[in-house]
Amino acid sequence: MNDHLNDQFKPNTTVAAVIRYDDKYLLVEEIDNGVTVYNQPAGHVEANENLIDAVKREVKEETGLDVTPEYASGIYYFHRPFNHSNIDLYFLRFCFVVELQEFPDTCPLDDDIVACHWFTAQEIKAKESQLRSPMVLECINDYLAGNKIELNTLKSNI
Repeated sequence: MNDHLNDQFKPNTTVAAVIRYDDKYLLVEEIDNGVTVYNQPAGHVEANENLIDAVKREVKEETGLDVTPEYASGIYYFHRPFNHSNIDLYFLRFCFVVELQEFPDTCPLDDDIVACHWFTAQEIKAKESQLRSPMVLECINDYLAGNKIELNTLKSNI
């Protein structure tokens, strides 16, 4: 096999959703290495899955909601130095936005999700030490700044 392919760096590709209703944002509560953390509905892109389908699937699994993103608010490259397995992790995250007009009932389908919560931006900032990563707050801040990446700019041959 080609050594270049074996040695090629491949960050974890993930998707996340900033879901807003009435000045509140939907976060999921989960346990990460025995610690309670909060995150946007988010997860890894699976094989043969485009970015839009990935975020729709992750939101459905983690919140029970069937939603379609309206646009992306940012693309993030994040390094998480040595985790519990002594492995450096790198993430390439695509964050999408869903603005709801009606309050939805949430029901996580994923057993790893403890609960879904609606927080204001200030409440999320106050939980900064409990966020799964700095990207959670960065995604909210970019949404509030009005960052918009139209979905038709994301191309896929899948």
